[in-house]
Amino acid sequence: MNHPTAVVALVNRLRFKHLALLVALDDTRNVHQAADAINVAQPSGSRMLSDIEEAFGFRLFERNARGMQPTALGVVTLAYARRALADLTRFAEDLDVKRRGGHGQLTVGAIMGAAPDLLAQAVATLKTERPLLNVRILGETSDQVVQLLHRREVDLALGRLTTPLQHNDFGFEPLAREPLVLVVRSPHPLARRERVTLAELMNWPWVVQPITSPARELFEGELARAGLATPVNLTESASIFATLQLLESFDAVAMLPESVVRDHVRGRLLTVLPIEIGKSLPGFGVLTRKGEPLAEPAEHFVGLLRRFSQPFKADEVTVHDRARAETLASH
Repeated sequence: MNHPTAVVALVNRLRFKHLALLVALDDTRNVHQAADAINVAQPSGSRMLSDIEEAFGFRLFERNARGMQPTALGVVTLAYARRALADLTRFAEDLDVKRRGGHGQLTVGAIMGAAPDLLAQAVATLKTERPLLNVRILGETSDQVVQLLHRREVDLALGRLTTPLQHNDFGFEPLAREPLVLVVRSPHPLARRERVTLAELMNWPWVVQPITSPARELFEGELARAGLATPVNLTESASIFATLQLLESFDAVAMLPESVVRDHVRGRLLTVLPIEIGKSLPGFGVLTRKGEPLAEPAEHFVGLLRRFSQPFKADEVTVHDRARAETLASH
């Protein structure tokens, strides 16, 4: 590509609809599905892709029996397309908020099990200070929020890295640990027991997180160390809300963050079982894209997370004992 004539020609030919198609193709690896995603007919989508590749002067995808796979230059182009489209979308949303008299937008990915008190306190303080700031919270598990961060659908995330190489793409600032407890509904036959072993629990129904989540990985590791097989009777749920509803509906066992079940224990809906689990789960913290400075609202929000995380760090040692004491006091 000769500079500057070819560059000018590329800029003149490339439209944001083209970028939207590239992002959709990166997500689906299928022209028909990508065309549907941007509301154009499949023949139009195919022509658009041909126009894009002609404008760039190289193929973005290899077509083979496995479907569409990005070429080496295609990977670079798709990353740019995703970044440019996300920036334009964010700009349009911020502009619309300002047009309506607001003051910007902050989108946060968060593992809903990680100290919801911390997230709630930070958001409540932020909204008290800046009532017109539009705040959105997305995600459930760490693998989900990392994907949201990668896809540029959130400004920052509250969670943890889920694979060994993600530190190359994301910065991580630890905030606190996420103490876990095993819980059942209060009428459960095990609820009044003073001693329970992990082996005994294998015969009961379980509600667990998906296999891709760090908490599930930790759970399976605990079973492996104890020489136990994965429970046969289990239900997978990435939703904390759905898990709590299921626990209250039948005699299942679940491993959940202490902060999530605290109010349910105090309300005598759930009981913490007298067994420790999950000590090896790494702490959660703030995840950001490397090489990209945060906008001012996001930077301010991180400051609030740092401030409110201090009490949680101080409480980590006694969290299981406190949860169990609350359980016993409720009976």
